[in-house]
Amino acid sequence: MAHFAQINEDSVVTQVIVVSDSDCAGGNFPDSEIAGAYFCNKLLGGTWKQTSYNSNFRKRYAGIGYKYDAGLDMFITPQPFESWTLDAQGDWQAPVAKPEGPHTWDEAAQAWVAAEQPV
Repeated sequence: MAHFAQINEDSVVTQVIVVSDSDCAGGNFPDSEIAGAYFCNKLLGGTWKQTSYNSNFRKRYAGIGYKYDAGLDMFITPQPFESWTLDAQGDWQAPVAKPEGPHTWDEAAQAWVAAEQPV
């Protein structure tokens, strides 16, 4: 089985579907992408990119709302907070490094806040 993500004109993933190997020319990525994307387009229309359930390529498995970055050739998760920036590896980084232990990001304070530990 292969997985394909439909992307809109803004490169945002709108749906992810499973496609039979026989509909992907029985090949492996990247060879399977051309046949699989063609199959998806004929079936549902639109633009399709193959995604890896095991994250073997394109960094991570695509999800609805993720963005396909053609320059990095990977799927990017939605930006978690407005202040966070995307690094060259396609990961969002807080403006302040996360300290050791469990913390949550406080966007208003622009700081990490220690998470309460269960008693």
